[in-house]
Amino acid sequence: MLTALQTRLKEIDLYPFMKINRYVKKHRLMKQISKSIFNGTAFLIICCAFPKIAISQTVEMVFSSDAHYGITRAKFRGDTNVISYKVNAAMIKQINTVPYLMLPSDGGVNAGKVAGAVDYVIETGDISNRMEIPIQSAATSWSQFEADYMHSIDLKRHDGKPAKLLLAPGNHDISNAIGYAKAMKPLTDPTTMVKIYNMMVKPQVPLTNATYNYATEKINYSRNIKGIHMMFITLWPDSAERIWMQKDLDTVAKNTPVIIFTHDQPTCEAKHFTNPLPPYDMTVKNKFQNLVEEHYKEGPVAAKDDGATDIEQRGFVKFLKAHPNIKAYFHGNSNWNEFYVYHGPDKDVNLNVFRVDSPMKGEYSSKDETLLSFQLISLDPQTQTLTVRECLWNTQPSDPTAKVVFGKSATVSLKVN
Repeated sequence: MLTALQTRLKEIDLYPFMKINRYVKKHRLMKQISKSIFNGTAFLIICCAFPKIAISQTVEMVFSSDAHYGITRAKFRGDTNVISYKVNAAMIKQINTVPYLMLPSDGGVNAGKVAGAVDYVIETGDISNRMEIPIQSAATSWSQFEADYMHSIDLKRHDGKPAKLLLAPGNHDISNAIGYAKAMKPLTDPTTMVKIYNMMVKPQVPLTNATYNYATEKINYSRNIKGIHMMFITLWPDSAERIWMQKDLDTVAKNTPVIIFTHDQPTCEAKHFTNPLPPYDMTVKNKFQNLVEEHYKEGPVAAKDDGATDIEQRGFVKFLKAHPNIKAYFHGNSNWNEFYVYHGPDKDVNLNVFRVDSPMKGEYSSKDETLLSFQLISLDPQTQTLTVRECLWNTQPSDPTAKVVFGKSATVSLKVN
């Protein structure tokens, strides 16, 4: 088997991995090589023969957020008012090239190697844009998301099986399920929440739109991946979410590294809390959206200033101090690529945080499409090291075939002291 594979691979320059001999049609050979590489034993043999390919002891994950199906981008690849499913489909095509990319020599996990297999694709919410008139229903948006993320991603894990999709909901997904202060049509549509819940939580009896109850059916779950505990929680770790988180962490050894994936940034947003005044309603005036159970403590109107959620954040910081094995936090919501450290309102905690861009509503990429990006997370469980790399997927808008370009990167230790 090794001789045959080596003979076949002589036609390929492994750096950058998929440069095809001029006598062979590129698309056919890529398909054949992909099948060989990501097929169990063959992959291991090739890794031994060609050590520059990332080996399977590491875990590769693609991370994106805020797909916002149902709205348009002002400009994209020479066109205007481009619908979300076209933009997301373009990003998916670029995500499918990740296994063939040479990782930069940045000193991070698998630096200077071909990325190889991708084990997980993570999306942290706002899959369906809020249905404010004339935005389409959540059901329509979900069907478009499903076509792109479940039927068009062809990434393979190290065992040769399809990459697993891990999802968390965003504020738009929740508002579609429970209602909103401004007019929506229909008034509610919990499709996205129901679909995510059934896929990720896997209840014995699948929920339907008619049976779904947001108050009792939050989308909280965890995965143990090669000794790293990953928690996926609903929107933000408020006091109610932390009850579930505590129960989950009670099952985890105190020296096990923990990573949180959720929608909101650690500083959260005041408007996402529940109105503190009876009858706790959502109005255009008070600006509350009642998305997390915790009642807002700063006043009767959702504020926007820098200290708008200091009290709420202090509860989260106290939780972080009680669980020093929480080592990293990934989020969307306020979208641009950023690697930073969250210190809390009193500057008394240090948490590595990774903010990701949106294909539709990026703070900067919505104005400059060459900044559109997703992230590639490379995890080495043996050394408990994590590298996150910015993947700029639209640097040449006039050329859709242009390769993904790596931008910023950050490497952090997950070791628990």
